[in-house]
Amino acid sequence: MKIPGAGAAPAFPPSVVVEVKRLACEAPRSHGVPLARWSLRELQREVLTRGVVATVSGTTVWRWLAADAIRPWRHRSWLFPRDPAFAAKAGPILDLYAGVWEGQPLALDDCVLSADEKTSIQARCRRHAPVPPRPHHVAKIEHEYRRMGAWAYLAAWDVRRAKLFGRCESRTGIAAFDRLVAQVMAQEPYRSAKRVFWILDNGSGHRGLKAVERLQRQWPTLIPVFTPVHASWLNQIEIYFSIVQRKVLTPGDFTDLAALDVALLAFQDHYEAAARPFEWTFTRHDLTALLARLALAEQRPAA
Repeated sequence: MKIPGAGAAPAFPPSVVVEVKRLACEAPRSHGVPLARWSLRELQREVLTRGVVATVSGTTVWRWLAADAIRPWRHRSWLFPRDPAFAAKAGPILDLYAGVWEGQPLALDDCVLSADEKTSIQARCRRHAPVPPRPHHVAKIEHEYRRMGAWAYLAAWDVRRAKLFGRCESRTGIAAFDRLVAQVMAQEPYRSAKRVFWILDNGSGHRGLKAVERLQRQWPTLIPVFTPVHASWLNQIEIYFSIVQRKVLTPGDFTDLAALDVALLAFQDHYEAAARPFEWTFTRHDLTALLARLALAEQRPAA
């Protein structure tokens, strides 16, 4: 007995589905449509305008795109690697995250710290007190605020032990950074460790050969490891800074700088109490593959 509908041709031929997906992966302006990116409705309209198909629902177009996880209405920002020595600088950092240095496994007492500064954190005092949430109503935060000053928050994250060290400074620079380093290196296990790796960016307080000489003159076991230029995503402390931004500073309401200082350091203790090392999965192999894809992309003509 033949089952009704069995073996019936699909409502749309595969060529239509392929054409819609191709269109979704191209910039609207390349087709004369004055949009920065497609929305589902705009894409459906363009499909009909171009005569790809006589009629189709937005739900159907969404289902076709979802099958290949195509979402042209979304985007994320990124920075193309600019440092000519990107691989040479990024590789040792990825090795440290994998527990390796110069081809050898790290010793149990080796320490790996990721450090940086989060600058210009404003103590914003709202002109009217926030309204807490209640049934059927979200919290309300006053848009206008008074600026009560700003801190630079310097912090270091122990990559292997999930420990945090931080301090608020009125400004960044050599003196402020050296105080953070001294704060960490005066404590165990860093004080007695044979090697303490510090992963750093190229900030003015710890950049260049003079900075390396200065740091190692004070702390001979300290080994600075610098990220490539414009590669803060390789520095794990930036993950913590993003957590601070979400959990402490957004939205912010602080009566003065002292209240902001207390909030930052209290959250540091709160976070560390349940912290685990970050599950870093990007490896040297991934780096090699990424740089190969970027090199290929550079050879293609711009859309």
